Amino acid sequence: MQSDELSRLPRTFGRYTLFDFVGKGGMAELFLARVTNDLGTARLFVVKEILPEFSENARFAEMLIHEAKLAARLTHANIVTVFDLGRENGRLFITMEYVEGFDIGALLRRCTKRKIPLPLDLALTIVCGTLRGLDYAHRRTDDDGRPLGIVHRDVSPSNVLVSFGGDVKVCDFGIAHANDAVIASTPSLDEAAIKGKAGYMSPEQAEGAPIDARADVFAAGILLWELLSGHKLYRAEEGGRADLLAQARRAEIPDLPKKGLPEEAKLHSICKRALSKDPAQRPSSAQALLMDLEAYAIETGQLASSIKLGDWLTTTFGEEALEHRRVRERAAAAIQRGPLVELRPIEPTPAPAVVVPQPAPNAAPPALAAPAEDRPPPPVELPRPPAAPVAVAAPPSIAGTSVSVPPEATSSSRLLPTEPREQPGVSRTVVALVVIVVVVVVIALMRGP
Repeated sequence: MQSDELSRLPRTFGRYTLFDFVGKGGMAELFLARVTNDLGTARLFVVKEILPEFSENARFAEMLIHEAKLAARLTHANIVTVFDLGRENGRLFITMEYVEGFDIGALLRRCTKRKIPLPLDLALTIVCGTLRGLDYAHRRTDDDGRPLGIVHRDVSPSNVLVSFGGDVKVCDFGIAHANDAVIASTPSLDEAAIKGKAGYMSPEQAEGAPIDARADVFAAGILLWELLSGHKLYRAEEGGRADLLAQARRAEIPDLPKKGLPEEAKLHSICKRALSKDPAQRPSSAQALLMDLEAYAIETGQLASSIKLGDWLTTTFGEEALEHRRVRERAAAAIQRGPLVELRPIEPTPAPAVVVPQPAPNAAPPALAAPAEDRPPPPVELPRPPAAPVAVAAPPSIAGTSVSVPPEATSSSRLLPTEPREQPGVSRTVVALVVIVVVVVVIALMRGP
């Protein structure tokens, strides 16, 4: 499925350009998207496209809109922000904050594949960040101070994100509630919708009983158990989903393996209490479990900062993932910019029609011209200069006197020099004398009296 989605990317979805396929769950597909505003500023989002069979269910759509409005009121450092909810091409979608990193499920798979253990202090940091987000949502009130009664209902590895900056964020608040509503009205969708979360249900949720915030505490306890052990708590056998639900109802929790951790018995006791089958035996709230884990981390020196978590994640797994995302993002940016040159086909211009004159009926045939070699070449006439002399103005003191210049000296059409010709009736001596007189007169005038 992933290769099919990647082959269709980048593509436009409303005002978003989808350029990377993040994953697919039981009820939606996730894409990384890019939006550019009128000022040219680009921003990344995650677009969750609800699958058609859910989008077309009126009950599900009604519940999803209601729950998404509640989730949009949650503003916390450990909760993924919801920005938009709408319908495009007949499919419901939710636009969320983009967290560049991995969900816990993907992180554990990478650790297993490369045989890299997750350090204890980082595992505790992830669980504590999850509990902070849950505690904020559980205690959120409306504008009149009344509790909103928000319960996540699906605190699973795919819904806890860890960024390369070390942030831990819980996503998809309220989605599971809408999911439960549509399952009740459409049993045929049960398999696809519940498959991903059955392994993280509290016993009361698996039984279909009313739940409260302690159901999320149980799910957080499962996350802690799996991070400490390195494998899943419930494993589906041949029964698939039905087997997972049966295990969730029984809530038979095996002991954690001993690994020589600091104050290991105390840590195992905290985890075991969170996984009590009876909700009354669990910590009363996410905040209570958070305080127990923080006290243990401080006592044993296992309290890690978000900076340390981000550095470890980036150094260990970041380069490959970031480069993949950058390539896809550049492709999306190129689509939004449009082509540098628009090539259009040039329509061929039809050649003009050649009209051949037809001879009149009974007309004599035209005389044929003689061959070119039998005809003498036509005479070539060179242009002649005008015969009138060109007058050259004399100095101001000798007004009325002019000197005639031969036309050959001023003609621009003559390219070759010719022999000077003597003017009739005027000797060279007379011309020389005239020139001398003119020069003498000019000099005298310049000296003055």
